[in-house]
Amino acid sequence: MAGRATRGAVQYASMPFTEFSSVNAKTRVQALNLNWSECDLPERVRTKHVHRLHPYLGKFVPQLVEIFLRKYRPERVCDPFCGSGTTLVEALALGIDSLGCDISEFNCLLSRVKTESYDLDLLDREVRDICARAIGEGQSALFEGHAVYDVSEYLAAWYAPQALSTLLLYRSLISEYTYQDVLKIVLSRAARSARLTTHFDLDFPKQPQKGSYYCYKHKRTCQPTTDAAQFIRRYSYDTIRRIREFATVRGRAEARVMCGDARYAEFPACDMVLTSPPYVGLIDYHEQHRYAFELVGLRWQAEAEIGPASNGNSGTAKRDYVEDMVAAFENVKKSLSAKGRIVVVVNDKFSLYQGIRQRLGLRLEAQLERHVNRRTGRRADDFFENVLVWRRG
Repeated sequence: MAGRATRGAVQYASMPFTEFSSVNAKTRVQALNLNWSECDLPERVRTKHVHRLHPYLGKFVPQLVEIFLRKYRPERVCDPFCGSGTTLVEALALGIDSLGCDISEFNCLLSRVKTESYDLDLLDREVRDICARAIGEGQSALFEGHAVYDVSEYLAAWYAPQALSTLLLYRSLISEYTYQDVLKIVLSRAARSARLTTHFDLDFPKQPQKGSYYCYKHKRTCQPTTDAAQFIRRYSYDTIRRIREFATVRGRAEARVMCGDARYAEFPACDMVLTSPPYVGLIDYHEQHRYAFELVGLRWQAEAEIGPASNGNSGTAKRDYVEDMVAAFENVKKSLSAKGRIVVVVNDKFSLYQGIRQRLGLRLEAQLERHVNRRTGRRADDFFENVLVWRRG
């Protein structure tokens, strides 16, 4: 590739690589410039089709997954920390069987919805029908005809009465439809946006916003949201569109999702592991989707998360993280073929992964460093991400 590229104060010898479909077994991925900026890889491309069915902090770039799946072309790829299902979705698009595991029931729900095969016409009718019933003119009368559920302290604190009533009505109707998991994701996505929080802080709201505030996103004084109907309508249509779009590109392959702890789960045979594990002391994965756990009634297992933000990044937290990661990778390694690879995408700013690899008895086949520029939200800081390719012996 000709030309040079500059990202901030960093200069690269070549332009960022974007010819993803050209990658094959002979491609030297170490030579590729994967330092994408917003102009190289716009958000609409990174969040194509089902990748944006629901916002998710900490997911890796799908194009990065695509590159390594095309390079190594496994028969079955496994992601022991599947999160929002990025590896599984990209594997389906390439006709590769996949298995994803996650401790979070919300993550598993989202991954299943993204990778399921649908009767698209039935899905379309159901999503539109429940939307019309939940936000239509007869909403109040319909709500009165259904059971009113007990509301948790969290829901009462984070939603205006009208918004909460709409969300509860939608929830009460879900059991009448075939594609209930899809409807749960529409509900969760609407609930995320309908919280009493500032428009610019949907990722990390610390307390409910009850009054007017200066909005950094809109550059004016704004009011917190009081209704959920607009979000249910918007995300209903967006969900239909995205699932239809993915249906046109998915190949004939199997994607399985199991909810469990990567340290103890029984993984099927695979010839590649491709994952972006949790970083130490960065994100509380259950807490970021608490509204979904509260509304949908999912099992809360935050205490089993590896490296949660709530534990910080002290020396003890790092040692616990290393032990947990060694256990998880040792477990999945038992199912990895003799010549299989483990590809790990991680921000290893504490230099923990060389020790993890050595304890696993794996050799380093390749290592790349990727400059990650914050492209959305108010977090302006950037960092360097490591891509590690491990093999046996």
